Amino acid sequence: MPWTGEHRGFVVETFFKNKDSVVATQRAFRRRFGLKRHDSVPDAKTIRKWITSVRATGSALPRKPVGQPKSVRTPENIMAVRASIEQSPSRSARKHAAALGMSARTVRRILHSDLNLHPYKLMVVQELMPADFVKRTDVCNAILASLQHGTILWSSDEAHFHLSGTVNKQNFRYWAAENPRTLHQKPLHSPKVTVWCAVSSIGIIGPYFFESEGATVTVNAVRYCQMLENFFCPRIEEYGEENNLEAFWFQQDGATAHTARRSRQLLQQRFPGRLISLRGDVPWPPRSPDLSPCDYFLWGYLKSEVYKVRPRTLEALKEAIVDVITGITPDMLRRVFENFMERLNMCIARQGRHLDDIIFKT
Repeated sequence: MPWTGEHRGFVVETFFKNKDSVVATQRAFRRRFGLKRHDSVPDAKTIRKWITSVRATGSALPRKPVGQPKSVRTPENIMAVRASIEQSPSRSARKHAAALGMSARTVRRILHSDLNLHPYKLMVVQELMPADFVKRTDVCNAILASLQHGTILWSSDEAHFHLSGTVNKQNFRYWAAENPRTLHQKPLHSPKVTVWCAVSSIGIIGPYFFESEGATVTVNAVRYCQMLENFFCPRIEEYGEENNLEAFWFQQDGATAHTARRSRQLLQQRFPGRLISLRGDVPWPPRSPDLSPCDYFLWGYLKSEVYKVRPRTLEALKEAIVDVITGITPDMLRRVFENFMERLNMCIARQGRHLDDIIFKT
């Protein structure tokens, strides 16, 4: 109970008037402050503590702590932290604290409460060369010009899915009374599947798994052409029954299997004048995963969902990939390609440089 100075003064005065009687003091306290029978009143220990304090110090109020007041967040310390941050903005708060002779907690409080700073995460992106800027701008202009006439773009790519998945070491903990010395063993060469997909605003063709006799194989020009002829082309014909095949454009990156002469010839026959690729009708720029729907959407989304079920075999891994792709809705694809259009316009506005507003979600 937070007793006030008025409470304490009345108790001390009444205690001395009633010949040091605690019970009489409590009864008088209840009458004075209009308390009911079961309401709290100062107990005997508290009353004697106040009396002892009055006899020793002349006051029943709590004593203020002796010594110098805390002064860690002084204007001087705030200025020192500001200067340190301006000099080395990427250094951790702990290292700033060690250099300034302050506690890490104090430095963090100054950063947040006094300087209103936030520890933004550094984003790692693929380095762009100066020559890439013009190439990225040109391809964005070309795609936008074609899409204005009802074009449907098919964006394609491959990705590896490892059976071991990933373990976040920062969040992986084992609670126990003693250290169980538990290890997460990860094979040097984890079994994997190589998946190919083509995604558009009207659907997804895939997944196609590159394998031979049940074993994953490397994607080369021969296998890539076999996939195009035996898997992709029949399915693109099915989409052409409900859409205009001549409105379809095809995009791929500059992987060696994609740009081999036979691969390009096959695709240019299927998409005459509508192939976006290295050495294609519209050159695809290198180092541009931020412009590819497969890279900025499909593979990240698939891996985030597939590994939730923790597949233990390659067959279970492939089944999970098929299930997740099947579950991608038309509305999701529509939003992906709306975002694709935004990225194209943003890349042009940025003159081919990184899409800062996308990366940092401003």
